[in-house]
Amino acid sequence: MNSNRLTQCVNGYVDIVVEGYYIERFINICSTKQILLWNLKRDDSITLYASIAIKDFKKLKEISKKTKCKVRIKKKKGMPFTIRKYKKRKVFIIFFLLIIIGIIILSNFVWNIDIKGNESISKEEILALAEEYGLSIGKLKGKVDTKEIINKIRLERDDIAWVGIEIEGTNAIIEIVEADIKPEIIDEDEYCNIVADKDAMITKITARNGTPLVKKGDIVKKGDILVAGYLEGKYTGKQYVHSQGEVQAKVWYSAIEKVELKEVKKVETGVSQNKYSVKINNFEINFNKTLPKFEKYDTIETEKKLKLFSNFYLPFEIITYTYKEYTEETIIHSIEEAKQIGTENAIKKIEEEVKDKEILDKQVKVKQEADYILVEVTLEVEENIGIEEKIVF
Repeated sequence: MNSNRLTQCVNGYVDIVVEGYYIERFINICSTKQILLWNLKRDDSITLYASIAIKDFKKLKEISKKTKCKVRIKKKKGMPFTIRKYKKRKVFIIFFLLIIIGIIILSNFVWNIDIKGNESISKEEILALAEEYGLSIGKLKGKVDTKEIINKIRLERDDIAWVGIEIEGTNAIIEIVEADIKPEIIDEDEYCNIVADKDAMITKITARNGTPLVKKGDIVKKGDILVAGYLEGKYTGKQYVHSQGEVQAKVWYSAIEKVELKEVKKVETGVSQNKYSVKINNFEINFNKTLPKFEKYDTIETEKKLKLFSNFYLPFEIITYTYKEYTEETIIHSIEEAKQIGTENAIKKIEEEVKDKEILDKQVKVKQEADYILVEVTLEVEENIGIEEKIVF
């Protein structure tokens, strides 16, 4: 809207209907007398629709007589008419003003914190750090020193490579870049041993530098030295070196799963019920005091923060409690069925550890009790278990 139109809205204007056979003459006289008409529209040759300022409308009486046109008001618009409409509704106006004042006051605080970029670091950890250093829900924006908080977080956490904090509206956005933690690389000029990184049975050892301390078939524990970082000769004596080599070994990964022979399974009926409450900062108002009508049910809680615009959050949350009804169904498993279920579940527990490794053997042990069985699955794989460890004198 341009400045002229904005002025008309403030001062007030009316939509009019002009009827007569001399519409063109009516428009020309208005133009000559510098009476502004806008939103002009004609339905036919004798009817004109237009908008005109209040101060100019009174001038149309003389023009309408000259042109023998009839002028009537279709609609009144603008601030004067709005004020006149609500001037008797003092409670409404006071309430409206209080809302405006409240919004202005609330805009000075942080009412939401968004975390971006985190994968291995939990949202709760970052929020706890931010709160410790001065950024929390309900904090006055003028009291938040983003630079100081950023510096303290970076000094506190080695696993965060970069952190940025931006406050938009009442929303604080914390964006982090997690550090790529790499294993310590020992310089080739430094002395080191090769040690086992897990319990295993040696299948092959190749030492390119250093003294092997184990052989094929030996059982080793995590931390045992496999290739010592020295060479010893009859005439040269003991000389420390940077060990190099590979040690292949059989490694076992195990998981135990308990399977009930008599399983009680939940079956959802598809019937649910919602109840609501409002959370104002940390104070919750529950609108439903009664319990759900279901005998057996699961509860799902979801929270939604209220906001006026994309980054203008309010200190209010609508909490929805969804109660889903279910019935119980009893399933009797045979020993073979329970064994299969236990084996599949146990393998799922360790599948990430054996990912991309060749499985040499799989052993399944079953221990039967009165009401359940215990299934232990052991997967045997071959892998390199040697890692470098610096020699400290």
